[in-house]
Amino acid sequence: MVTRLYTHPIFLEHITPPGHPERPDRLRAIGRVLDDEAFAALDRAEAPEGDEATILYAHPQEFVERVRALMPDTGIARVDADTTASPKSWQAAVTAIGAANAAVDDVFRGDVANVFVAARPPGHHAEKTTSMGFCLFNTAAIAARYAQRQHQAERVAIVDWDVHHGNGTQDIFWDDPSVLYCSTHQMPLYPGTGAVSETGAGNIVNAPLAPQTGSEVFRDAFLSRILPALDNFAPDLIIISAGFDAHHRDPLAEINLTEDDFDWATGQLMQRAGRHSDNRLVSLLEGGYDLQGLAFSVAAHVGRLMKG
Repeated sequence: MVTRLYTHPIFLEHITPPGHPERPDRLRAIGRVLDDEAFAALDRAEAPEGDEATILYAHPQEFVERVRALMPDTGIARVDADTTASPKSWQAAVTAIGAANAAVDDVFRGDVANVFVAARPPGHHAEKTTSMGFCLFNTAAIAARYAQRQHQAERVAIVDWDVHHGNGTQDIFWDDPSVLYCSTHQMPLYPGTGAVSETGAGNIVNAPLAPQTGSEVFRDAFLSRILPALDNFAPDLIIISAGFDAHHRDPLAEINLTEDDFDWATGQLMQRAGRHSDNRLVSLLEGGYDLQGLAFSVAAHVGRLMKG
């Protein structure tokens, strides 16, 4: 059983303004590090274009059409203060969804051990009716719903270790106890959500981290809050919203993690997937804006996935 990697050249064609942190070079940096011979055993596949109808699993039709109408024929269009679209952004976002859903198919069929999806734009800030925070649609939420609809998963867990709270995922599943959302994130920080008191229908577990904390506090949050919640929930699938902007080199936050922390967290989630989910685990790239920190962290994450 191998680890599958999904990516696609279209993800490089989601163009953002000069100086924007969420830029195509992020995927180029990941591509370079995963070209190392240490990753020769990766099962590399081109992401399939998604079925646009699956966007409706997490977002209403009116919102989807509103986003589609924002796509420019040329240049760059402003979606909000931080979020932009270019002529190929729609295709990139739909292909990211296609890759995530294909990854769900892969692990439920037992074709591979696990999957990492290197796609952009990211998704975890996209709320039910709002694109924001570099995100157009919520890829992880759509994949969770896809698992429930197409593979009869009763319980899906989304674990989000991006340094920014995934307000979008929390919004979509706020009152749905069939999806567990667990997040470690810096607080205070954009988007301002993610307090411990935000619990939804008992299915939201937030573990905010204070600025300038690091490995010890992050790992304690996993051991004391995230992992017990997973064990209590016993999911049929674990989806990771894998942002790597809690790395100490990242320019957008002040959490001081290292590659070893992402290796460790990956291993912990793989153990829970083995215990509860017949090893079904899908990881979706979210943030990470220092190219070296991102590349080294992805290498540690994917390396751990490949160890099985």
